[in-house]
Order: sequence, then C-alpha cells, then structure tokens
Amino acid sequence: MSAKQIEHFPINDSSNGWSRILPPRSPKPALSGPQRVNWVVIGAGYVGLAAARRLAENRPQDSILLMESGEVGENASGRNSGFAIDLPHVIGSNQEELEGSHRYMALARSAIAYHETQIERYAIDCDWTQPGKYQTASSDEGVQEFLEPFMRELDALNEPYTWIDRDDLAARLGTSHFKGAVYTPGCRLLNPAALVRGLADSLPENVTLCENTPVTSLDTGSTIRLTTPLGEVVADQLILGVNAFAEKFGYYQRRLLPFAANASLSRQLTEAERAAIGCEENWGVTPANAFSSITMRYTNDHRILIRNNIYYNPDMRESESYQADIGRRHKRLFDERFPMLAAVDMEYTWTGFICLSQNGAPGFGRLADNIYSSVCQNAIGVTKGTAGGMLAADMACGVDNELIGFMQSLGNPSKLPIEPLLGIGVRARLAWELWCGRKEV
Repeated sequence: MSAKQIEHFPINDSSNGWSRILPPRSPKPALSGPQRVNWVVIGAGYVGLAAARRLAENRPQDSILLMESGEVGENASGRNSGFAIDLPHVIGSNQEELEGSHRYMALARSAIAYHETQIERYAIDCDWTQPGKYQTASSDEGVQEFLEPFMRELDALNEPYTWIDRDDLAARLGTSHFKGAVYTPGCRLLNPAALVRGLADSLPENVTLCENTPVTSLDTGSTIRLTTPLGEVVADQLILGVNAFAEKFGYYQRRLLPFAANASLSRQLTEAERAAIGCEENWGVTPANAFSSITMRYTNDHRILIRNNIYYNPDMRESESYQADIGRRHKRLFDERFPMLAAVDMEYTWTGFICLSQNGAPGFGRLADNIYSSVCQNAIGVTKGTAGGMLAADMACGVDNELIGFMQSLGNPSKLPIEPLLGIGVRARLAWELWCGRKEV
C-alpha cells in the first residue's frame, strides 16, 4: 500500500485565551530520527491523552509514542468553553432513546471520574469545580420549546434538576437577560488548556510525548510507518485521535463536518465590577439553541467568557480580521447582558474547531487489524473524547469493558453529499437553525 501524504495541519495562532492566562510552558521535544515502538497515538488532545494513559495501564511493558502536531493545549482540546457535561444535549422520550441517554451518561460520567482521579493524583491546577450548569432560554418560546421538554425528559431519566425563574436567575448570574433556566448539578467547569497541559505533563513512564511533530505521511499494513519532518516511526498498532483531521489521513471520507466556534474572554473584573453584578461564585450557562444564542462562563478568576457564532468551516482556518470582528460582536453581546460592565473589554478572542456528524454519531472503533480511532466528539470533547480514547485503548488491548458497547451503540457517522451540495446543504440548514432560534440571541 502506498503511503498517504498529509499536508493539512492545525495552526496555532497564539490567540487562545485559556492558554494566555496560564504561566509559560516548555513543550516536549519534537521527534528526531528513527523510532520503533509498540504503539503510536496521533493527536494529544482528550482522546490521545486518555488513550496513551490507558494503553500504559493495560500494557505497562509496551512502548507508547504520543505525537502532537503542535503544542499541547493549543488546538481544539484547549480552546473549548471548559464544560465537562454529564448529560446529553438532546434527550428522547421513548424507551429506546431513554436507554441511549443512560448509556451516554455512563460514558460521560466515566470520563469525569477519570479526570477527577488524575487531577487529584497529579495535583493538576485547572480550576476544576462542580457548580453545575444552567440551561437557559431568552424568550417565552425558548422556555416552551426547549426547557419544558428538557424538564420532562429529565423526569423520565430520574435526573435531579431545579427550575430557576427569571428573578432568581438574575441574582445568580448577574444579568436579567434570561427568562429562566433549568439547573442541573453534575456539570464540572475548568480551564481546558490547563487540564490538557497537566495530563500531558504527568504521563506514565512508558509513554513518550513528542510535540511540534506533524505526521506528513502514513503507510499502513502489517506494521504502521509514519514520517515526520525530522524522523520516522515504525509501530505495531495505531490509535487515531485527530478529530476532523481524520479525513486528511484517509479515514471517514465524506462523513465529518468541521465547524468553527468563536470565543472571547474578558479581562478580570475589579472588585467594584464584581459587586455590580452581585455574584462571587463561578457559573456556566448553555443556551437553548447553541447556534443562535451564546454559551457563557463566569470563571474563578472573575472573567466572563462568551462563545457565539458557530459555522461550517471545512478548511479549519480563520483570519485575524474575522476574529477581530467576532471580538467586537462578542463585546456587543456582553454589553446587552451586562450593561453595568460597559468598561469591561474582551481581552482575548479565538477560534476553535469542532467536528460534527450529520447523525450525531462518533467515529469510534477498529479501522483495520492494527488501527483504531476515536474522532468526531460532536462538540462534547472533554467527556466524549476522553471516554472514546480510553475505550479505543481497551478495545485495541482486548479488554472486556461494558462501556465499549455503549460507545458503539451511538452509531457511526453517516455518509454526506459531495461538494458543492454538501456546503450548500449545511449552510442552508444552519440558516434555518438561526432563523428558528432568532428570539434566543
């Protein structure tokens, strides 16, 4: 089989606010020269870090190489909004859908438990807390169409929640923008870049992490052969954890949808500004309609995060000028929600790339006798990516784990139309979502 050439890689534009508020970190050395290992894992995000650690636990005598094209925490895993969500975004009401939700929750909660174990064991400072989250609506229609069905489905799952009315919510969040919210207690909040850095810097001894090491060619067969700018790798088995970039490696062709999501992080609020909004505890808000409204965080160090403007971006590239425009848009949205904080600017604005599938299924499982994957987390990378990485490693090692079946039950990414029909269809569907959720802005 001829080698697959890879020419498209993530770009670190150094804009990620989560990283920029952290102390400087020295990356691990890039791969140099020839290497022979038992396992190679490509991608040091949530999937790759979990897969490498689980491989080391399952096979402590094996050599494991974890390869990252850039620096840990600077790609998608470190650019999300910092929610470790334990509940599915969409819950069905029939028995089969409810059983699927229970399986999903088991996967998410296994990932949360994994993170909490690592954070405690290695003293990872990543602002990990459990304040829960607020699922909000800005309009009466949003309450009726999203939050009321959500509460009925939580009842069916026997999951705890609290309805928060407008006045109580304003006191909790410091903004009267929302009509109401459903509060659920299980969500954790974190600085995602700090978590990924901490996991990368505490790997087992038989895992070697190489940063700034893009794979430029992949040759598969009875052995795996990789080429990088400064070296070559021969491995017995491969786990692929590169999300939407899996297509560049020749897998999941016409099955993955790369989207961009933009976020801004304010400067730290002064003591007087904190008094103006009236809340000291950190909180997280997810909207009834993720495409039209905004996700928000109030962090432990008194910053406010706004994430808005999710759109189809197959090139997985964004310009500085567009990010500047987004920063101004985020400032307007911020001012609408917190008019008493007009002097507070957005200190950082960045773009992160998420991978969706048309049917919401992950790209998980065995691709060949010695190749496994966990990609396409459908914007829930902290939990679904972590669970997928652990379970890909268990599957590759032949470990009997009930959760492998749970992950497989989520299905496989469905086939997509060819371009330009795909782009036309995706953008039309997005426009429809924005129109339907126009009152939720």
